[in-house]
Amino acid sequence: MAQSSVLGYPRIGKQRELKRALERYWAGEADAAALQETARAVREAAWRVQFQAGIDQIPCNDFSLYDHVLDTICLVGLVPSRFGSAEPEVSLPTYFAMARGAPGVPALELTKWFDTNYHYLVPEFDAPGPRLASAKPFLEFAEATSLLGRPAKPVLLGPISLLLLGKYHQRPLREHLEQLLPIYQEVLERLARAGAEWVQMDEPVLVQDRSDEELQLLRAAYRVLGEASARPKLMLQTYYGSLDDASWDVVMSLPIEGIGLDFVRDDGNRALLNRHGFPQGKVIGAGVVNGRNIWRTNLVEALEKLEEIAEHVEPERIWVQPSCTLLHLPHDVRLETKLPAAVRALLAFAEQRLEELVILTRALNEGRAAILEELEQNAEAFRLALDEVRVYRRDVRERLAALTEDDFRRQSPYEMREPLQRARFHLPLFPTTTIGSFPQTPDVRQARARWRAGKLSDEDYWGFIRERIAEVIRRQEEIGLDVLVHGEYERADMVEYFAEQLEGFVLTEHGWVQSYGSRVVRPPIIFGDVARPRPMTVEVSRCAQSLTEKPVKGMLTGPVTILNWSFVREDIPRREVAYQIALALRDEVRDLEAAGISMIQIDEPALREGLPLRRADWPEYLEWAVRAFRLASSGVRDDTQIHSHMCYSEFNDIIEAIDALDADVISIENSRSRGELLQAFQEYRYPRQIGPGVYDVHSARIPSVEEMLELLERALAFLRPEQLWVNPDCGLKTRRPEEVWPSLSNMVEAARRLRARFTAQGQ
Repeated sequence: MAQSSVLGYPRIGKQRELKRALERYWAGEADAAALQETARAVREAAWRVQFQAGIDQIPCNDFSLYDHVLDTICLVGLVPSRFGSAEPEVSLPTYFAMARGAPGVPALELTKWFDTNYHYLVPEFDAPGPRLASAKPFLEFAEATSLLGRPAKPVLLGPISLLLLGKYHQRPLREHLEQLLPIYQEVLERLARAGAEWVQMDEPVLVQDRSDEELQLLRAAYRVLGEASARPKLMLQTYYGSLDDASWDVVMSLPIEGIGLDFVRDDGNRALLNRHGFPQGKVIGAGVVNGRNIWRTNLVEALEKLEEIAEHVEPERIWVQPSCTLLHLPHDVRLETKLPAAVRALLAFAEQRLEELVILTRALNEGRAAILEELEQNAEAFRLALDEVRVYRRDVRERLAALTEDDFRRQSPYEMREPLQRARFHLPLFPTTTIGSFPQTPDVRQARARWRAGKLSDEDYWGFIRERIAEVIRRQEEIGLDVLVHGEYERADMVEYFAEQLEGFVLTEHGWVQSYGSRVVRPPIIFGDVARPRPMTVEVSRCAQSLTEKPVKGMLTGPVTILNWSFVREDIPRREVAYQIALALRDEVRDLEAAGISMIQIDEPALREGLPLRRADWPEYLEWAVRAFRLASSGVRDDTQIHSHMCYSEFNDIIEAIDALDADVISIENSRSRGELLQAFQEYRYPRQIGPGVYDVHSARIPSVEEMLELLERALAFLRPEQLWVNPDCGLKTRRPEEVWPSLSNMVEAARRLRARFTAQGQ
């Protein structure tokens, strides 16, 4: 019989229980025992809901207190020496020190997990030699198996993905792999002794372009792991895309029992299967339900894929799966009682995906006749809901059709704009600023919650916001920042805030998705054509600018980031949705300029994130992503300065696209990457101004003046002095005021010292 399988489940808790427990623990309000008890309850709830739904292969070890890659770093003992001497088992303080930093000790680098909005911590292979240093997989397998009454399916990040996602490889990759494999062997042997029948080995790097050398490493690794006698069956799992011919040949020949493939993201795996067939005796994990978007599965289309797969593989060798882990989905659409009924009828969150998997598995085993009622209900939901949900606006479509090339470029090139802006702003060398947001303290969140609940009037709420803006402007002036921001106290989230005000979006109440650690977001849902009915940020920006002679940046989230951090409609191309959002933002930019805002920051932290995983697909994406930004930003005067911000991305591959954005100033993550990202800007001879972050805002530590000065000096090895801005890595919303203000004061002092040095040298 075919089986249903899940690759991973949301782990923050249905009511964000883990988030709250983590933050209490970090604040010293709860001990480790309380944190672990909450974690256990979240894990057990996830296993129960999958069991009750009828899932056959239920994962374990997919849970994490912070990040599953960090868990794997701990499992194999890749703990950099800066976190102290090697422990027999990585302790909780060391675990969180690697995630968040410690006094005088920077955290591991944080970057995007493939093309998702999840972040992972980057393994460092200049750490002391690997060793088994965590019992987490064994403990959670025992826990799950006891609860379920049958073996769960442990999930491990595979050795090839761990290796290739890491950095600071001090020796050839093969030597690092040879050190890792005995640890993986020991883990598999211990799981087998504990009763594990299957282990899911995640190797998502295989859907990217891989060299012959890397594929040979894959072959060597699984020859070692697969030929061991005392081990569970291995399901090598890929997701987020398809294999290619070269990787297909290698993967299909590995001495393993199962191979999981994504049949949703594109048709690559489908074509390969039809062309090459599938090895006899192996199980295929058929990812036919979307693990990344929230629209209900068209059961007929998914069943047709499964029936096509069954032409190559007997049903008893098929696992019906999501295309990837369900980590990227909210828990349960039934919690969304305030969504329009027609929209809700078209949605499927994690729990609804379980129902779809069970229905499809039943159809594969018993035939379509067994699920006729479910098929009819599914088709009727699409018919009724689509008529009511999809909104096609004639005015938006006519405006898009009327665009010309002039709409995608500034009036003059940067070389002509720069002196006009310099004359307008009179900024010092190494100007200081922040990225935009300031700490969202409890009283800010409480005021917003009371206002949303109707317990605080509009007048009182906006009066409170104006008071906060005045306070943060005063504090920024006191410490000497050169370019100010209004603090974004009115915004719970940088995408949600705009989605609330743009037509074509709806928001959930409980649709939380983990970004990293305790950081969770509620991605908006784009269901129809996008339009801006009224200005969104003009009043708060005008208020802030009226309080100071210094420039205050208008703060917007860019069109590509709004697109990539939302659940996107699937009936029109993503390019078209991006241009619709860009047109709405273009109107906002013009209104800000008309209101006297002379600097406007349009953040695009998700530009690199949306890059396709195969290089052959990059040019098309970058072409429309860059044009979307330029459409939003180009309708202003030459002396209006356009800023953009990007964080936690590898820029080397897209430096030409960053240049093509034609932003006057960009700010980037830099502190965790030890300044490596700046090399791209030197090698490319980037002509515009850059603010490489000198303050890691995702760590609770307060960096010293000397530490920031060192980062600035490193930057000057790659940048001209007149190019260099001084700023944090990212927004300050999640930090506490007692961390932020000393850090910013140190940052301003570092800029002053550097400025004084250059002034003394007559530069």
